[in-house]
Amino acid sequence: MLQGADLHYGYRTGGRESFTLAGVSVEVPRGGFVGLLGPNGCGKTTLLKLLAGTLPPRQGSVILDGQPLARMTRRAIARRIAVVPQETHPAFDFTVLEMVLMGRHPHLGMLTVEGPADIAIAEEALAATGTAHLAGRAYMTLSGGEKQRVIIASALAQVPDVLLLDEPTASLDLGYQMEIAALLRRLNRDRQVTLVLATHDLNLAASVCDTLLLLRGGRVLAHGPTAEVLTAGNVQALYGVPADVAFHPGAGHVTVVPLGAPVR
Repeated sequence: MLQGADLHYGYRTGGRESFTLAGVSVEVPRGGFVGLLGPNGCGKTTLLKLLAGTLPPRQGSVILDGQPLARMTRRAIARRIAVVPQETHPAFDFTVLEMVLMGRHPHLGMLTVEGPADIAIAEEALAATGTAHLAGRAYMTLSGGEKQRVIIASALAQVPDVLLLDEPTASLDLGYQMEIAALLRRLNRDRQVTLVLATHDLNLAASVCDTLLLLRGGRVLAHGPTAEVLTAGNVQALYGVPADVAFHPGAGHVTVVPLGAPVR
């Protein structure tokens, strides 16, 4: 289990506090799928960084299977937790296979190159994300959806216990959004990968997440099972937008339909 307990973190601009994440707690059970929802600047990315151990909390702690991340090395954390960022811009023109093999670095010693076992793990990750046919292609020649699936493959090559994703469908068209959603469901269901997803897409979260954490202004607005938390009242409180929220029998999950402009 990954736990964030009473997490606090602040950013300063011009000598003044410009943003504060305050008293946020979250539990991600093994094999769970937790969604982080909230407006721009609410703290979703900051919370992901705290859970990944790349930011130290000002107060509180992040614990993975009973062990505080603060007592673990970066390499040890990287063997357990992988992160898929919003965008990836490699410094060189790597092939897809080379990009995925970067996920093996936490498992390699100093000056050690990837061996047959590492290549096999990378190829399995490519197959799991439906990108095996792209292995020899230059990463920068791929479409947005293909790039995102390759980055998820690189994260899978770390063989992590937990996968943290920051807006994985941002800037993708509807077809690619659906592909990524199906991939995440498959990874969670078939491979038992534990997932935490930060997203603005309420319907994506409704379709894949077991549990939701709603953030506004760096604080928790609501936390619990998706069907209980994703309500018209909470959407209104979170975004100021009136919405119709109801179970859709064709989709098989709750759907959100905005009904008008934000009411500020």
